[in-house]
Amino acid sequence: MRYIKLLIEYDGTNYLGWQTQKSGGTIQDILINRISSITGERVRLTGASRTDSGVHALGQVAVFNTGSELPADVFIRALNAKLPHDIRIIRTEETDGDFHPRYRAIRKSYFYLISNGRLQSAFLHKYIWDTKTTLDLELMKKASSALLGEHDFSSFMGSGCSSRHQVRTMYSLNITRLEEISFMTAAIKGDFIKIRLDANAFLRHMVRNIVGTLVEIGKGKIPPEGLHEILLSRDRTKAGPTAPAKGLFLEEIRY
Repeated sequence: MRYIKLLIEYDGTNYLGWQTQKSGGTIQDILINRISSITGERVRLTGASRTDSGVHALGQVAVFNTGSELPADVFIRALNAKLPHDIRIIRTEETDGDFHPRYRAIRKSYFYLISNGRLQSAFLHKYIWDTKTTLDLELMKKASSALLGEHDFSSFMGSGCSSRHQVRTMYSLNITRLEEISFMTAAIKGDFIKIRLDANAFLRHMVRNIVGTLVEIGKGKIPPEGLHEILLSRDRTKAGPTAPAKGLFLEEIRY
């Protein structure tokens, strides 16, 4: 038995997230179907991150087992010829049977995009949260330092999370203002905020709940020092709303 590791990019707009469902329509379901059509066998595909419905990925990692003798690099061409255009295989390589894309990961990074003005580009609406207000970036930055380091992140955990414990280590959380975003060789001007988070792992909805809370701080609805109090409370009801899925991107997984 051989094991093929995939690096995958996808636009999550039209899908029900990564994790397989009885109704189908997930990234995992589609990939299993296409891999099976190539190898002629029912394969098991394991992903590194269970991205939610509507979340995008630039660097999802997954592994499948196969008895096929096709070289690993052939799967790039074969799969991309069969996959929808909003799911792409970027790289393939053979790995060993002990490699688990989720449990072997040592760091994961996500970023979230927000429109910080009242004008919304016609081309970015699928990938950015339009808060319809101007946020105070300095208040958000001041508050965010409370999340660095090792903490119990129960206050930002979504319901249905299957993690055995809620302690995670946040290595960095950077909030930057962008005056333009490159798209199709053009520079779309505007006032954008990018929130990038790097941690050893994330709980379900953790990034979106942190972003939602930071936006409330940027609106002046929660004081900056309130974020530390929310974290210590371990109470999801104390934190802000869950940010929309469409602004979230799985950026990179490191091993």
